[in-house]
Amino acid sequence: MSAAEVVEQVSLQMITQVCDVTAGCMRAMEEAKAGNIQEARELLKKAEKGYGKCHEIHSELISRMASGETIEFHLLLVHAEDQMMNAEVIKIMAEQIVDLNERLAKLE
Repeated sequence: MSAAEVVEQVSLQMITQVCDVTAGCMRAMEEAKAGNIQEARELLKKAEKGYGKCHEIHSELISRMASGETIEFHLLLVHAEDQMMNAEVIKIMAEQIVDLNERLAKLE
């Protein structure tokens, strides 16, 4: 497999994982809004695991680069990293929104 193909494959793996993370976080916020806090927390746990997998894939690529392997620039990798950063922000916000909805439910 060529270097470009490796980067493309890794990028697609990252994008697949990170899309699942984002979708899970969005669903967690909807569940929390509906009052289903326990379900929201389960979705956040699943999203955290998915984000961890994405981070492992990304770290492997960085390790290969650090060990001297040439990693070609690929727009797909830039997109994957951008989506990864967005998912992290969404995950953090989702955790806060679930917490806030839990507090609101206790006040009602």
